[in-house]
Amino acid sequence: MAVSKATISDATEKDSVLRREILGSRRWSNYWWAMVTTMGGTGFLLAGISSYTGINLLPFADPTQLIFIPQGVVMCFYGTAALLLSLYLWLICAWNVGGGYNQFDKAAKEAQIFRWGFPGKNRKIDFRYPLDTITAIRVELREGLNPKRALYLKVKGKGDIPLTRVGQPMSLAAVENQGAELAKFLQVPLEGL
Repeated sequence: MAVSKATISDATEKDSVLRREILGSRRWSNYWWAMVTTMGGTGFLLAGISSYTGINLLPFADPTQLIFIPQGVVMCFYGTAALLLSLYLWLICAWNVGGGYNQFDKAAKEAQIFRWGFPGKNRKIDFRYPLDTITAIRVELREGLNPKRALYLKVKGKGDIPLTRVGQPMSLAAVENQGAELAKFLQVPLEGL
């Protein structure tokens, strides 16, 4: 008998909470570009330093033949810029900027939108809204050169709050399915389709 009560309470708890994880900066494309810019920036910087010192620091080329001013200086500048960009990419991947979750809890009567930001006093971005202030789920679909497929939470007095990740747009089917599932769960209208 106790087993069936636990099963019923687990099923009820699962039915009262809907949680969606949001992919942040930890995408394969960010790791790829961080790696490429690190290797390229290191190559350019070593080529510039090699042209200054006259010592070949690259095993696959001989940058000692470059004249330091202006070629070596430009190589050092590009190398430094690329390494700074790669450092930024590695850091946002480590911090998972933009990652988080959307959670809708019927038992607590609360919607929670949580995202990780940059380190500092606003590292955790955590918005909570009562479920009765949610008026609708809005789907935005825009095709063309810069397509956009996004879900928004319409909250009284707050405007539209984005629920989907930033970056590569989701498939049309995924946006429609997630929007319909969320609207059904919250028992609010689905707008924009």
